[in-house]
Amino acid sequence: MKQINSKGAIAVHIIFWLMILMIALGMIFNAPKLSTMDLIYSFGLFSLLNLSSFYINYIFLIPELIQKRKKYWFYMITFLLLIAANVLFKTVVAVLNPEDLLQFTRKNGSIDSISVNEFAIKSTFLSGFILVTSCIIKFSVDWFSNEKIQRNLEREKKDMELQFLKSQLNPHFLFNSLNNIYSLAYQKSEKTADAILKLSEIMRYMIYESNDSWADLSREVEYLNSYVELQRLRFKDGAAVEVNIQGEIDGQKIVPLILISFVENAFKHGVANDHKDPIKINIIANQKILHFSVSNKKNKTNKDAMGGVGLNNVERRLQLLYPDRYKLNIVNSATHYTTELMLDL
Repeated sequence: MKQINSKGAIAVHIIFWLMILMIALGMIFNAPKLSTMDLIYSFGLFSLLNLSSFYINYIFLIPELIQKRKKYWFYMITFLLLIAANVLFKTVVAVLNPEDLLQFTRKNGSIDSISVNEFAIKSTFLSGFILVTSCIIKFSVDWFSNEKIQRNLEREKKDMELQFLKSQLNPHFLFNSLNNIYSLAYQKSEKTADAILKLSEIMRYMIYESNDSWADLSREVEYLNSYVELQRLRFKDGAAVEVNIQGEIDGQKIVPLILISFVENAFKHGVANDHKDPIKINIIANQKILHFSVSNKKNKTNKDAMGGVGLNNVERRLQLLYPDRYKLNIVNSATHYTTELMLDL
């Protein structure tokens, strides 16, 4: 019975049959005096018949004729035949046992009776109610089950895409950093060893500390500062960069590696050695909002397109991880390139 093996479906079935049981018990207590055989037939044999009809429709007819074969007219004919068979069986039993099923004793002791037609009509309504309810429960349970499956598939797809984006990010960062260190080594700079050490610290964070879904904002800021220090080593007089950090960064959480691409983009495409017009990095945090901005003077000799893999990557991650919780504004003027990010923490 795989159609009803989920916890939610089982709960729905239990609730439904408990309601039916309560209604049946209420009818017993409020009805005229019933004989033992009447109880056996009405709440034993007929209840078993109703239960069988419910699950024949639920487990076999709907899945096989509607969901699998799409034979709607054939299903309707089978549906009506099942009701007719149910009613016919009950009516035959009633005709064979009229004293138990067609007659009843009122509380004042008088004997009353119903006709076979009345009995058949009541049986028809009850059988129809049971089968219609079976359809409603079946389609409702399947709809919620499909919604859950769809959400799980979307979540798995999202997780796979995030892992792919993250796997792109690390090689992209490493490629650019190794280019910087290569430049130092080519120049036989004394800063090469320090640059390698700084890169190892950065890679340790990226590999071991950024695997969780969330990271401490303070550690992410440390990571950005380490990257900036690595960039400073590239230049004889140090990189022209100003880092301004304000607000509460301790105790805050952020998705790891979500900010680095903006800073990396500024160093890659901007002018990093003009101390009159430095790269400006601003981080302002409070309990609810992070305001992060990076501004750099454009390098006219650098013909590469601004952004590239890094910013496309981070923007997609923002869409997946901060839906409706971020604002990204990019200003690409003739002389400067500025990115501003607002995040709901």
